[in-house]
Amino acid sequence: MDWALFFSALISSTLLPGGSEALLLYRLNEGGDAVALVLVATAGNVAGSLMTYGMGRLGNEALHKKWLRMSGEQVAWAERWFALYGKPALLFAWLPIVGDPLCLVAGLLRCAVPIFLLLVTIGKFARYALLALPFI
Repeated sequence: MDWALFFSALISSTLLPGGSEALLLYRLNEGGDAVALVLVATAGNVAGSLMTYGMGRLGNEALHKKWLRMSGEQVAWAERWFALYGKPALLFAWLPIVGDPLCLVAGLLRCAVPIFLLLVTIGKFARYALLALPFI
């Protein structure tokens, strides 16, 4: 297993900056197995997103009340909005700038873990697979 790629992808999908795509392309250019590398990068990236989700889920009460100063009514509105638009948006959790906060909000608003994992994994796998396509 390519641990450097795994941890690069993991760090890239937290609130910290990273460049797992560049490392994936480098490994592919070296002749690495495209399927294995895409799976490793996807696993690391999803694990990092799950960590960000967990931060949102565990920090729910503190974030709502202390830092964001959201009333119960505002939280209810955010939950309704997320139920309509947020879950499908998780397919785009791989996007720079908006992807990490989207995972944090999913945790804050208590998105079901299986749905979160399914949608985030599909989106992240598709991104890495498209990058690896020329090497297959």
